[in-house]
Amino acid sequence: MNAAATHTAALLDSTHGKPKVLVVDDQPLPMELLVQTLCDDYQLYMATSGEQALALCRSDPPDLVLLDVLMPGMDGFSVCKALKANPATAAIPVIFVTARADPGQETHGLSLGAVDFIAKPINPVVVRARVHTHLTLKFQADMLKKLVLLDGLSGVFNRRYFDQQLASEWGRSTRSGLPLSLILVDVDHFSAYNARYGHQAGDDYLRLIAVALKGVLRRPADLVARFAGEEFACLLPDTSPADVRKLANDMAQRVRDLGKLQPGHTALQHITVSIGLVTRTHAAAGQVDGFLQEVSAQLALAKASGPGQIRSTVMQGTPAATAA
Repeated sequence: MNAAATHTAALLDSTHGKPKVLVVDDQPLPMELLVQTLCDDYQLYMATSGEQALALCRSDPPDLVLLDVLMPGMDGFSVCKALKANPATAAIPVIFVTARADPGQETHGLSLGAVDFIAKPINPVVVRARVHTHLTLKFQADMLKKLVLLDGLSGVFNRRYFDQQLASEWGRSTRSGLPLSLILVDVDHFSAYNARYGHQAGDDYLRLIAVALKGVLRRPADLVARFAGEEFACLLPDTSPADVRKLANDMAQRVRDLGKLQPGHTALQHITVSIGLVTRTHAAAGQVDGFLQEVSAQLALAKASGPGQIRSTVMQGTPAATAA
């Protein structure tokens, strides 16, 4: 099984978190049958109107929608059209479930962006098979999009994706007032390591460090990206100064522990990283560029203090307070 197939299988495996399916029907019996058919394999959400379905999709997008066509008020076709018109929900696959399927109706639904039709009364075997098929296709498409945003050498996200997410999280922090933290990690003496052991060993070195940094993070919104050369950036939404400092210490320790995990490679026993970090609290004024400049300045202070050092600052809308 190739990497793509393995990853998709993991996403569909309930031990890795069940995919989310939204069932939309104004009639209780058809909804109950769908829920009974799918409840063992998926996280199920329910809506009894088109308006309620759209609100759920905007607040917590599901992985797939099973949508009744005939509903009072906003019918299924109108719901599908609205979902596809919104960039935030356009990629959600929609399967229509209807008791009045005919070629004209199916053609219209597919032209709106639906991926399939299921006839009522439902056949549970058919429903499970089609839901699984379309979720598999969705996860494969999602993964291909994600691969474009991965750094080919280290396996973590690339600078392009980091820049996109930083802009998005900066805007979210501005709106919510929640803290936003950023860690910048630089591998100490990497040029000397490269010169002594060769570029292939240097590449292996960076891959090990990327895995070590990523292993510290626990929340889906946290990310590690290769920032430039031997530098990595860790973006941490809603993370306080105390918490980000702890994460930075844990990252430094994970890197130092690489030598213990690779006992045959004595050079790894001396790996260290310098770390700069910044936290924006209380929706501090400023721009993303200033945020990046601040964390770069903290990294420069850390490197000037010797290998393996950490320096941090907090942006609060007043002159930043710097801590060792």
